[in-house]
Amino acid sequence: MESSLHFFLALVPIAVVFLLLVVLRWSARTTMAVTFVVTAAIALLVWGTAPALVGAASVVGVVTALNILFIVFGAILLLYTLEESGAIHAIRRGFIAISPDRRVQAILIAWLFGSLIEGASGFGTPAAIAAPLLLAIGFPAMAAVLSSLIIQSTPVSFGAVGTPMLVGVNTGLNGQQVVTSAIGDMPFIDYLYTIATQVALTHAIIGFLIPVIMVSMLTRFFGANRSFAEGFRIWPFALFAGLAFTIPYYIVAALFGPEFPSLLGGLIGLLIVVPAARAGLFMPKDVFDFPPRPEWEERWSGSLEKVEHVAEHGQRMSLLKAWMPYVLVSLLLVATRVIPDLKGLLTSPALTLAWTGVFGTSLNASSQPFYLPGFIFILVSLITWAWHGMGQGGSYGRAWSMAGSTMIKAGPTLLLAVPMVQVFINSAAGDLRSMPLVLAAGVSDLVGESWPLVSPWIGAMGAFIAGSNTVSNMMFSLFQFSTAVNIGLSAAGAAVVVALQAVGGAAGNMICVHNVVAASATVGLVNREGDLIRMALIPMTYYVIQAGLLGMGFLSGNILWWIAAAVWAVIVLAAMRMSGNNSRAKTA
Repeated sequence: MESSLHFFLALVPIAVVFLLLVVLRWSARTTMAVTFVVTAAIALLVWGTAPALVGAASVVGVVTALNILFIVFGAILLLYTLEESGAIHAIRRGFIAISPDRRVQAILIAWLFGSLIEGASGFGTPAAIAAPLLLAIGFPAMAAVLSSLIIQSTPVSFGAVGTPMLVGVNTGLNGQQVVTSAIGDMPFIDYLYTIATQVALTHAIIGFLIPVIMVSMLTRFFGANRSFAEGFRIWPFALFAGLAFTIPYYIVAALFGPEFPSLLGGLIGLLIVVPAARAGLFMPKDVFDFPPRPEWEERWSGSLEKVEHVAEHGQRMSLLKAWMPYVLVSLLLVATRVIPDLKGLLTSPALTLAWTGVFGTSLNASSQPFYLPGFIFILVSLITWAWHGMGQGGSYGRAWSMAGSTMIKAGPTLLLAVPMVQVFINSAAGDLRSMPLVLAAGVSDLVGESWPLVSPWIGAMGAFIAGSNTVSNMMFSLFQFSTAVNIGLSAAGAAVVVALQAVGGAAGNMICVHNVVAASATVGLVNREGDLIRMALIPMTYYVIQAGLLGMGFLSGNILWWIAAAVWAVIVLAAMRMSGNNSRAKTA
């Protein structure tokens, strides 16, 4: 049976990650090596997890890590291909023509374009596209990654054409007796859509402020004046961009379900905001840029910084031709996810590498390389090589070489982090549930009827551990539903609690280790994961606290909770508005 000791021991792997990576600033590689050993030891010696299951979970983790590295490789290869062809130089000119303001560029690329890509593909792809693109137009590597991580929140619950809902929540709840009894005659698919609509509403209320927070973080940590207020000054444009995404996002979820809110929200947002930016609507009087490159802190830069000038000497390329590779990536991602026959072909057994029943356990390891976004990146890179007339010279070979080198640097960390996560998740043995469920149950016992305040934190913890909103929802949706029923909530109230789980799981993507490592790898940034997590904790904390307050407002009907949510938002914005110059403050 589970005890208080089991609760505290289940907390140890998470505590080790935070202590070594965030507090002591060890490298992610060393941190994850230590955490893997600690997690495996607790599973084997305390939980009594079978050695074969620990080994199988590790194998599944390695295969998952290799899938992530394939995506990273493809994203970097495409970036270098565009650098070598001169396309990035044209893209840079295009953004400067819209606005030279780095805050505007971050909103357009990270928030809107990144949300569109999240809706199409998910699984870290937005950061793999947005971070290198921001780097290429002149952002410090760390600023590019931080911006890309912060937007890994609002659109995530409907990423990959709704996978966190259609797979994550669906797998967690569908067919479970407690759920069937609670919803009565309502078809489960209708109940799932009810949850999805609640998720979209909660995200929309919280997420429309994310662009303001993102640009304030950008100026605070990477501006010459180290000032939140410098970013806040663009609040009219940032709120406009936030609403241009979240309003259609919610409408699409309410009318059509969980497949397309992020994808269409990002597309509609771009169609609204780009013309407005060109026309100068809601734009600030000042223009923000980063300090001159010689004044950048060493930690800001990655090994790919030098590529910024590779193609400067090339012929001028039209903006349409320069952007078409990214347009083609977007179209192919959407097509492979929404066209059933094409998706069926790419995910067919003939094109799937699978190991069923690893080491005689119930775990399966598999890869679908032609369905992964990495394959699309590589395919578009090859098309670009021919289309942009790169010829037989060494430039394209350099792109492959540099992409491979960067992937190899990121490999060891991911090959340790993801297996650790899989051991943690698959640690159940005998009467003991897995470590994440023991943690969640312990917190539930402590907070009782205030559970909705805590529910988003459980979702965030799941995403931090697993690196996936989908997996977090799979792990905790049934637990969240059961806890809601146990504290006396109806099926409608339980839907709100499950929605809080999904919202928290999306927010947790901002700080999960292997997302941070993968995004950093795409810009050649190594051993800065702890710094990035410390910074990303600020918007993540805003997100999960606000979700909890809104949850209490939805469930209690007490206006005081809505006032508390409004006050929390005002406090966050006021803190940024009032934060003046701190000219030489440290980055993190």
